[in-house]
Amino acid sequence: MVTAIGARVTADELLGQYAPGDFFLATARETLLARGVARSFTDGDAVRLSERVADALAESSAALAVGALPFDTAGAPGHAVLPSTVASAPPAHPAAAAFDRGAVGVPVAVRPVPTPELHAEAVAKAIAALNDRDLRKVVLARALDVDFDEDVRAAAILRNLVKDNASGYTFAAGLPGGYSLLGSSPELLLSRRGDRVVSHPLAGTAPRSADPVEDAENAAALLASRKNQVEHAVTVEAVVETLRPFCRGLTVPDGPRLVATPAVWHLGTGISGELADRDVTAFRLAAALHPTPAICGSPTAAARELVGDLEPFDRGYYAGTVGWVDAAGDGEWAVAIRCAQVRGRSMRLYAGGGIVPESEPVSELDETSVKFRILLRAMGLPPEL
Repeated sequence: MVTAIGARVTADELLGQYAPGDFFLATARETLLARGVARSFTDGDAVRLSERVADALAESSAALAVGALPFDTAGAPGHAVLPSTVASAPPAHPAAAAFDRGAVGVPVAVRPVPTPELHAEAVAKAIAALNDRDLRKVVLARALDVDFDEDVRAAAILRNLVKDNASGYTFAAGLPGGYSLLGSSPELLLSRRGDRVVSHPLAGTAPRSADPVEDAENAAALLASRKNQVEHAVTVEAVVETLRPFCRGLTVPDGPRLVATPAVWHLGTGISGELADRDVTAFRLAAALHPTPAICGSPTAAARELVGDLEPFDRGYYAGTVGWVDAAGDGEWAVAIRCAQVRGRSMRLYAGGGIVPESEPVSELDETSVKFRILLRAMGLPPEL
């Protein structure tokens, strides 16, 4: 039995209770586990889904709702749940660094989708299409399909993700059709607490290095890169313009700062504002923001169309958003990247990168390889597959 919010439990105990289908979220602020389904909602319209969830929370005694939005509701519906039980604990770190690693097992097959060569060709086509389709940016992803001879040990992977990632948003979310989404995202789409709204978009990437000198050089090169600055600016502009109608005022730094993850450096900009209408929930704001140019491109509709033309798979809930909202409208939603969809004996890992006119196909391919490392490490697999 999962305890109620406010009980004295630890993040380690919540991880021990997690089972596929549950919702789990570990952040620098808290650790959350939601289990069971009191009510569930699916909807192809993200705004309407947020409103249905707000109405359900107002009519019930549920502490909160949890859920996920897909990359594109044309391929999968938004999904939200009023859980049967919810428990929270203090942040997992620093204690999580001492957790034992979970045993995941050895896969029987690993298949890239598409092949690395074909992904590089798709990037070249995307670069050529930017001018033809009047696009500023598009984000292209590739996948790794991994099969096991037994059910994927999702709880072990989640434990390892928490252990390996001291910052960001490590999550698991049950999805329609018996799938689960597991990942550790560095990116906050939207947080609302009272009338304070925060978003922290990331765009622009460079690899980390075990050599401190090389690592510092990579970070400095990222900060100085015109290509990455342009890519980042497109995302920040879109987030600001989307939030502006909802806020009395916004605070936007003059430029991005470096954000470190175990695998990569990112450019990030923290945007904050004062909510004008307290009836606008965190879920409603997340629905308005999603998808940002960080995971889709700009303009959104044309970028989504190009993604559909060039990617040989449906993204599902990859590059969507996962999070929670409570009856007061507060909540927190992370961008669903550095993640995998899991069901039965199979899982699909995803990694993508932003394409602008200055992009180079080989560099973009390398960037996706680096981003896979978060999941590969949690699975006990080599960093390059």
